[in-house]
Amino acid sequence: MTSRSMESAKWLALTAAILGWMFDGLEMGLFPLVGRPAMLEFTGSDEASGFWFSIIIAVFLVGAACGGVLLGWLGDRIGRTRAMVWSVLAYSIFSGLCAFTTAPWQIAVLRFLAALGMGGQWALGVALVMEIWPSKSRPMMAGIIGASANVGFLLIALLSLGLASFISGITGVLHSVLPAGLADTLVANKAWRLLMLLGALPALLTFFIRVFVPESEMWEKSSKTGAAKPSVGNLFQGGLAKLTLLGAGLGAVALLGTWGSVQWIPAWADKLSNKAHGAREAAQICSALGAIVFSILVALIAEKTNRRKTYFVLGLLSLVTCQLLFRTHTSYDGGLLAWTFLVGGLTAGFYGWLPLYLPELFPTRLRASGAGFTFNAGRLLAAIGTLVSGGLVKHFHGDFGRMCSVISLVYLVGIILIWFAPETKGKPLPE
Repeated sequence: MTSRSMESAKWLALTAAILGWMFDGLEMGLFPLVGRPAMLEFTGSDEASGFWFSIIIAVFLVGAACGGVLLGWLGDRIGRTRAMVWSVLAYSIFSGLCAFTTAPWQIAVLRFLAALGMGGQWALGVALVMEIWPSKSRPMMAGIIGASANVGFLLIALLSLGLASFISGITGVLHSVLPAGLADTLVANKAWRLLMLLGALPALLTFFIRVFVPESEMWEKSSKTGAAKPSVGNLFQGGLAKLTLLGAGLGAVALLGTWGSVQWIPAWADKLSNKAHGAREAAQICSALGAIVFSILVALIAEKTNRRKTYFVLGLLSLVTCQLLFRTHTSYDGGLLAWTFLVGGLTAGFYGWLPLYLPELFPTRLRASGAGFTFNAGRLLAAIGTLVSGGLVKHFHGDFGRMCSVISLVYLVGIILIWFAPETKGKPLPE
């Protein structure tokens, strides 16, 4: 490969990873936007819709955990880019099919299948970029990958703010090209069916990946060595078992903190503001902006200092700021939004650290499987945490702040666990 083609390959791989993970963020943020209108249409009651909403979020997280393992394994066997095509196809097509459902259980099944693709996208994109880009660029690449999903969350929040205008503008267009009955169905109940249908658009990304994005040369060389085909069981053999469990624990702390507490901030802001227009969206925008900034910043700090110290300080700051936010704020105001920016940023900083650190634990033939398993195993705990969070809200008589302050104590585990993990700064990726 010539120097020009190598340079082109690096940027194409990065573009594919950024777009794939950004669309992941869009898809993850989409259901919280459309889920409640959809469940109310199917069930007709707040209680039943709330039950199904929690179930579908938990099912989604389990699906993402399974997808991270399954597609990570597939990426180690058939290549990063080919597996990435299947990943994007899965999450876009099954998300789009949600538009044609007639019952909550159907959405649950399709969200599980879509989540398989979403979970795999992280592992495959991280492995591809980290293997193609040189070592000196990996921290910035990790930060950009961590930030890109939050760009998706930010876009969803902005869409939510302008949803009424969007529906008004698109209704006339749909009536001009579709039968009136179908057009009315698509825009009914805050246009949730139309928004789910638009979730199929990332399928177009697969054409770009398949035609333009090159395979990792490091993976190609590893696959030609004649070694036995990798399996997930290899992650628990020899010295890798300890690394796998430690990586999974470090990822689980970040994911449980996010899904069990921080992701509830928009709903908390909505309640504190007495459902004021734009309060939920403003909180999500502040959190997403903080996440974009800190994902990049933390990855760069981890390279300037080292991996373990960065995780420790990040965990400590996340713990302290979460307690201050959730225990001291009782009204919706500018102070709450400023703290949301800080908390959203610090707790999302782990998503700039994890794509830098996790690939450094595993050899090339197991890198996608290892990164996929360790990152996504935490989603299983996050799924349980989502259900526990709902129970704690009820226990605390609807007090979101108290619930979030309890769940965010999980960062205590991280600031202890990191000292059992190896330091990887300055070391090449294992062959």
